[in-house]
Amino acid sequence: MSIKVSLHHLTHYRFDRPVQIHPHSIRLRPAPHARAAIHSYSLKVSPEHFLNWQQDPSGNFLARLVFPERSWELKIQVDMVVELRTINPFDFFLEPEATNYPFPYPPDLNEDLAINLRSDVAEAELLSWVEHIKKDIIHPELSTVDMLVAINQFVARRVSYIIRMEPGIQSCTETIDRGQGSCRDSAFLLMHILRHLGLASRFCSGYLIQLKADEAPRKGPAGPEEDFTDLHAWTEVYLPGAGWVGLDATSGLLTGEGHIPLFAAAEPSRAAPVSGSTDMCQSELHFEMKIERIAESPRTTKPYRDSAFADFQKIVPAVDQKLKELDLRLTLGGEPTFVSDEDFDGPEWNYQAMAPGGDRKKRDYAERLRKRLVQNLALPAPLFLSGQGKWYPGEPLPRWAYFVHWRLDGEPLSLLYSETLERKSATAGHGKELLTSLATRLGLDQAFIQPLHEDPLEVLRAQAGLPEGAQRIQGLESFEALERNRLLSLLEKDLAEPNAFVLPLAYDPQKSRWTSSLWKTRRSHLFLVPGDSPAGLRLPLSSLGDEFRSVYMEDPTEQSSRLPDVEHLSASHGNYTLKDDEDRRPLRVALVVEIRDHRLKIFLPPPSSAVSHLSLIAHLEACLSSMPVRYEWEGHPPPAHPAITHFSITPDPGVIETNLQPSDSLQEAADLTRKLYEAARAEGLITQKFLMDGRPAATGGGNHITLGSRSTLESPFLRFPSLLPALLVYWQKHPSLSYLFSGLFIGPTSQAPRIDEARLDTLYDLEIALAELYRREDEKCPPYLIDRLLRNHLTDLTGNTHRAEFCIDKMYDPASLSGRRGLLELRAFEMPPHWKMSAVQQALIGAILCVVREKPPEPRLVRWGLDLRDRFMLPHYVRQDLQSVLEDLNAEGFGFTMEMFEPFFEFRFPLYGETHYPGIRLELRMALEPWNVLGEEAHTGGTSRAVDSATERMQVILEGDAAGRYQVACNGALVPLRRHQDIQVAGIRFKAWNPSSTLHPHIKPHNPLVFSVFDTFNERYVTGCTYHVSHPGGRAYDTLPVNALEAESRRISRFQAGEFGSSRAPAPVPVPNPEFPCTLDLRLAIQSDREFSGL
Repeated sequence: MSIKVSLHHLTHYRFDRPVQIHPHSIRLRPAPHARAAIHSYSLKVSPEHFLNWQQDPSGNFLARLVFPERSWELKIQVDMVVELRTINPFDFFLEPEATNYPFPYPPDLNEDLAINLRSDVAEAELLSWVEHIKKDIIHPELSTVDMLVAINQFVARRVSYIIRMEPGIQSCTETIDRGQGSCRDSAFLLMHILRHLGLASRFCSGYLIQLKADEAPRKGPAGPEEDFTDLHAWTEVYLPGAGWVGLDATSGLLTGEGHIPLFAAAEPSRAAPVSGSTDMCQSELHFEMKIERIAESPRTTKPYRDSAFADFQKIVPAVDQKLKELDLRLTLGGEPTFVSDEDFDGPEWNYQAMAPGGDRKKRDYAERLRKRLVQNLALPAPLFLSGQGKWYPGEPLPRWAYFVHWRLDGEPLSLLYSETLERKSATAGHGKELLTSLATRLGLDQAFIQPLHEDPLEVLRAQAGLPEGAQRIQGLESFEALERNRLLSLLEKDLAEPNAFVLPLAYDPQKSRWTSSLWKTRRSHLFLVPGDSPAGLRLPLSSLGDEFRSVYMEDPTEQSSRLPDVEHLSASHGNYTLKDDEDRRPLRVALVVEIRDHRLKIFLPPPSSAVSHLSLIAHLEACLSSMPVRYEWEGHPPPAHPAITHFSITPDPGVIETNLQPSDSLQEAADLTRKLYEAARAEGLITQKFLMDGRPAATGGGNHITLGSRSTLESPFLRFPSLLPALLVYWQKHPSLSYLFSGLFIGPTSQAPRIDEARLDTLYDLEIALAELYRREDEKCPPYLIDRLLRNHLTDLTGNTHRAEFCIDKMYDPASLSGRRGLLELRAFEMPPHWKMSAVQQALIGAILCVVREKPPEPRLVRWGLDLRDRFMLPHYVRQDLQSVLEDLNAEGFGFTMEMFEPFFEFRFPLYGETHYPGIRLELRMALEPWNVLGEEAHTGGTSRAVDSATERMQVILEGDAAGRYQVACNGALVPLRRHQDIQVAGIRFKAWNPSSTLHPHIKPHNPLVFSVFDTFNERYVTGCTYHVSHPGGRAYDTLPVNALEAESRRISRFQAGEFGSSRAPAPVPVPNPEFPCTLDLRLAIQSDREFSGL
């Protein structure tokens, strides 16, 4: 993701009379060791002159100019185009003997470096600093690199930067005494400090290019407010193995891609940008430097140009208007996921939902995000509730979930939350006091309130099994550790005291009142089921018998669209007692109150209806208004209702997942997404991470998109039976919609496989079901029919209906009230790294819905077969297919352009590198590769199935070979290029590494991949490049990249342009593969003794 900039530098002297300009030396051409790519360079000088380019003994470029005529002015103008690509300044090799300081330079280098080791400056202040550095900064445990960083930062902290226009350089004493200096003063000081420490160093002048950050950093300095360039100076130190390493004493950083060296010399006087003289005169100096971006690739921090995104924003209202005209009444929600910006290696941010020692951090992130999002959304009196999330096999405890509910009509849902911080801690008696007050308000007998105790028999039994002197187990969240820690905590309590209080409670809609019951067991008290969960989840229901009183549950399709106001919800009820003829079977649902963390934890029972649930909350808050204690809502949230909306935050493996509330328009969804991304970033949560080699991987948690309506029966998929089938058909015909926005794990065993990726007969059976729904479009279609017809087709290999690209679990399941929501979940969407990209995704889906509603495609599905694993793994064919989608949309008046999707291509298919030869260009780009789930393997404590990620794929493009003169070889094998207009495309499939479990353990990794362009006319190789699977210098990374810049530098370091081996090697060898005609599979080369090992 490079940025090309144009640098303009003008130095203009005007004289008061024509003067003789004596010979000048100009040192304004990038030095040979500049690491930024210089695409063009121009030096323009007037008046007329003679120019000779020279190189000094260090290889620096120097222009010597002679002016034959007198002149009124001297103008020196430099223009260049620089390509800035991220450079890791620490990515260099050190000889083993130079790893720690002090170290000797090899004898053969001492003479060459003698001038850079000599220091004629022996000022007392300088020597005092050197002694301080030796005593307080340098120590044996510090490596050479860390020592240099510490010294560089020491100078930067002690010497403040100022712009000093006076000529020359301050002495070291002046700089130390003043505590300030220009960049050249700091560089000069650092150079002599290093020389006194026995390190060869030199002074370097150059350009410093600083670009405005796309996003203000959350921590640290903000950087320049505008793109900026200036002449700069720094120090370079010579390290055996690494060569010259730049140290910028002004910032305390190592030099990076923005430092363009012009001239490096042992003394500053030899590195002056311009030197020379004129006759005596009066002169006026005009100095000008500016920088302009001329080309920049889309990147995750700035995916779009401002003008391009402004064009997109004109599309959003058009799609919203079309959706309204079609009467789709569409709502759109999502499940964005985030990871920490500080911890990239913790298990809770990679593969576990809750990890030892990390769950508390995840909870803290979630709590802060919940509060900030409520603030950003300015929600009216919301209800904050902590509930139970999912519980998967192998996890010691259920996952937690934080909910925020509010009413859409503006009425308050919770009036007291803002006061909880000023309330006092709750004590043991407050639980029963609250339930007593509630029972009075509801007209219930206080005898229904019963204490709940921890079971002493269970505690004694577990205590007997503890080893002698048992202690708490720290930092481990296995079943055994959690159980022991829980038991030891119980032994410290008085088991005779109630742990909580319960009030069985349900609303009877026939009598329009609340009812309760007594819970009786064979034992004298009610004892909780052992565990760590809230008491409301540990109720002794199995001890109450087998028969329970039935509780009314409201059908989502029968709900009113409006809710009563708060006064009506909190109205008191008359007295209620059990009558002789009344059903005395116990209620299975109950309100539970307990004291934890000095708070009243109020566990709400399962709701029978939205109105009754909100009524209970209103009654409880009326009671709490006279009890100034801290409290927290737990248990079951309000049920789905057209007048209530909510968002929730839960842990998922490797991420924090946010389930957003549905939006009524694309514009509203885009605004909501922006606010969520901003809130998450402010709390240290980001939207992408990277693999060890620098490849982007988003968050790994997905960004599922849900489509539906405010109420179940208004869902467009239930009101128009052919809409879902039409969307299915269109999606299946365009594989780009499945693969461009997906994550790394794709294929038949992924989280969201395409319907045609697994069973070969699926399409045949699915067409029968789709035809029936098409037929039902013009007649009344019962809502459950969509579920019955499609449920068994939209599954993964194992029949899991949730793990499908199109999930209809919550569409209209006749067997489940919670499954009747009218929702379609699109699960193949990975988390976009920027909110603008997410907005584009949402608009694309809305536009496709409009198109398939107006012009439903024929229910005939495409038999792609192995094309899905051949062509559509390559970005070129994905782009072609997406272009046909955009043409369909634009035919209906939408203005989508391919530029709006370039960020997705750059993120999903990053460029590895390219090389040029007269008339042709060779490009390597990441491609897709499905990961296979392997067979079961036995491990300690059970079995597991590994995912084989050893195989990777890349795309090769050869551009410009109109005559078909050139062939491309990869490790000696012929790449099967297929021509498309002026480019030729193919895929390379190779084994990147060798995990312990893999499909082909006998095949060695193909590293490196050597690409060579073969000239068939001259029968020789003319150019090429090398791609390394790992760092070419043998550096083994042990931590993940901290940001996109480091990730990019890792990717770039593995590509070497121009390295392709011998030009006279044998011609490329074909590797026939009729099943995958677009792909060269290097794993087939194992059949040859040669193994195509390179040229």
